[in-house]
Amino acid sequence: MKSTQVTFEKNLQYYKFCFYGFLKNLRFFEPFLILFFLEKGLTFLEIGTLYAIREIAINLLEIPTGFVADAMGRRRTMAFSFLFYISSFLLFYLVNSFALFATAMILFAIGEAFRSGIHKAMIFEYLEINGWANQKVYYYGHTRSWSQMGSAISSLLAAFIVFYNGEYHSVFLLSTIPYVLDLLLILSYPKVLDGKIVSFKKGELKSQFRVLWLSFWQAFKTPIILKTVNNLSLYSGFYKAVKDYLQPILQTFALGLPVFLYLEEKERIAIVIGVVYFIIFMLNSIASRNSGRVSELFKKLHLPLNFSLLTGLIFGILCGLFFYLGWMILPIILFLFIFLLENLRKPMGVAFFADRIDSKILASGLSAQSQTKTIWASILAIFLGFFIDKWGVGLGLAISSAIMLFIIPVFWLTEDNQPS
Repeated sequence: MKSTQVTFEKNLQYYKFCFYGFLKNLRFFEPFLILFFLEKGLTFLEIGTLYAIREIAINLLEIPTGFVADAMGRRRTMAFSFLFYISSFLLFYLVNSFALFATAMILFAIGEAFRSGIHKAMIFEYLEINGWANQKVYYYGHTRSWSQMGSAISSLLAAFIVFYNGEYHSVFLLSTIPYVLDLLLILSYPKVLDGKIVSFKKGELKSQFRVLWLSFWQAFKTPIILKTVNNLSLYSGFYKAVKDYLQPILQTFALGLPVFLYLEEKERIAIVIGVVYFIIFMLNSIASRNSGRVSELFKKLHLPLNFSLLTGLIFGILCGLFFYLGWMILPIILFLFIFLLENLRKPMGVAFFADRIDSKILASGLSAQSQTKTIWASILAIFLGFFIDKWGVGLGLAISSAIMLFIIPVFWLTEDNQPS
């Protein structure tokens, strides 16, 4: 891949894009989500089922919401998504039963579906307007690095909250604050980023949906696009399904440390999780920022995408086996690399995909790519929960990763997949 000089300007809108990601990732509950569910008495299969409910709900809603964004305006669509997020956080804070947790997951999924792919489309629209379209990997990598920095800060704040309160559920309530701020930030974006907006007359709206659907179908019936979508989605789905299982590994590690013995168990867990997640997300931030430079080490962009997919799944197998054998440090280090690979490949993957689809349906296309990710994530979440309940976290993770590894050849990208 040829070297590209970075020419984009770090103006006010650039910092708005960055701050959006920073606020969006202040999800204080994320480092403790599985531990929260376990504390409420749920089994790993029930937790996997909740994850699958979330992913399936996202799956059912993502393409329609992508069309809504393209047809009715991206800013309003995203502002709407944050209202569902906030409702979900409040419900998690208030309830205790599996059924109500499932309801909260569905509310979260609605917010995720309305948001997913749309903000990326706004960024790429902005790059097109300013003549910076060739800077996709760099620009998106820079903005995504702020998202990971938000996750890093969020981890420390979440650890402080749990340490101070001695409970997990309060992190949901406090997560509403940055999401209210992000809602207001989105509404301050320039109207030009809404894209073409169709009036709410029934005939015109129906016509716009028909045009978008036909364009979408034309793009995704192409084998190269389908292979590209699945190559990008397979690892992201794997990452999304397994990433939170670092929490029980860190819990075991924290309770086995011969330090902080004067503290309560939950306080010791909070310190270890907060520090480890902070380190992981700070490194993720660096990885995203340097994704463009890493991509230049390869002649073709499909090469790092294939390599990272293969490597990440192998790390998943080894992580599970090492934890099963009782080697605590190695699984944590391997999980770190699983996180890093996702954040290196995502800016490259988004740019790779955006170069292969009509910009008029970019929001819908990115939502569809994200939808494919949720299919893989939901399937793996169920199997992962079942395997972990049956054989424990270590073997469950190793078996699930191995199954995904056998699927790779179907979605292996070659030089023929490159645009002419």
